Amino acid sequence: MALFQSGNPTLTEKIFNASATRNAELQGVMSVRGTMNKFGFMLLMLMGAATYTWNLYQTGNPGQMQTLMMVGIFGGMIAAFAIIFKPTWAPYIAPAYGLLEGLFIGGISAIMNDMFQKSYPGLVMQAVGLTFGVAIAMFLLYNFHVIRATEKFKSILFAATLGIGIFYLLTMVFRMFGVDMPFMYDSSLLGIGISLFIVAIAALNLIMDFDMIEKGADAGAPKYMEWYGAFGLMVTIVWLYIEMLKLLSRFAKRN
Repeated sequence: MALFQSGNPTLTEKIFNASATRNAELQGVMSVRGTMNKFGFMLLMLMGAATYTWNLYQTGNPGQMQTLMMVGIFGGMIAAFAIIFKPTWAPYIAPAYGLLEGLFIGGISAIMNDMFQKSYPGLVMQAVGLTFGVAIAMFLLYNFHVIRATEKFKSILFAATLGIGIFYLLTMVFRMFGVDMPFMYDSSLLGIGISLFIVAIAALNLIMDFDMIEKGADAGAPKYMEWYGAFGLMVTIVWLYIEMLKLLSRFAKRN
C-alpha cells in the first residue's frame, strides 16, 4: 500500500498490520451492525432530550427551554469537535452529543410548531417523517448500488457541502454588519430552490456516511470507530432535519 511506503524501517506495513491485529484482539473490530446499533442508541438519546425540551415549551417554560436549547447548541459543537479531533473519545462523547442535539432539536421544533400552528399544522411531524423517509431511501439506493460513493461523487459532494458551509458563514457575517439576505428566509421561489438544493446535498451526504461505515468495517477498523460512524451519521441526520424544517416553513409562508 502506498500509505506505508516509507524509508523509515520502523514504519513498515507489516508492523502496522501486526498492531491492527493486536488491537482487534484486545478491543474487537468495527461492524456495520454494531455501528447501526450505536446510532439507534444515540437516536433514542436525542429523542428523549428533544421530548423534554418540547414539553418544557408546551407547559409554559420557554425560558428554561431556551437555556437548555443554547446548552445543546454550544455543547453539541464542542462535543462534535472533540470527537472529530479525537476519535478514540467517541464511545464516551457520542452519547452526550446525542443528548445535546436533542435539547436543541426539541427546542427549535417546539418554536417552529408554535409559529406555524395555524398556517401549517403538523409541520414538525411532517419534517420528521420526511427526514426518516429520505434517510431510508438513501440507504436503499446505496444498498442496492443505485448510487455509489465513487471518488468523483465524493469530491463533488465535498465541494458542494463546503460551499454551503461558507455560504452560511458569510450570511451570518453579513447579518452582523446589518446586511440582510431575504432569500435566505423568505418564501420566494429562489429561497425554496436554495432550500431544495441544500436538502438534496444533505441527503446525498448520507451516502458518504454509509460508505464510510461500510469501508471501515471491511478494513477491520477498531471497535471505537462504531461510535465515530454513528456520530457521523447523526450529524447528517440532524442537518437534514433542520433543512427540512426550513424548507417546509418556506412553503408555510406561501399559504
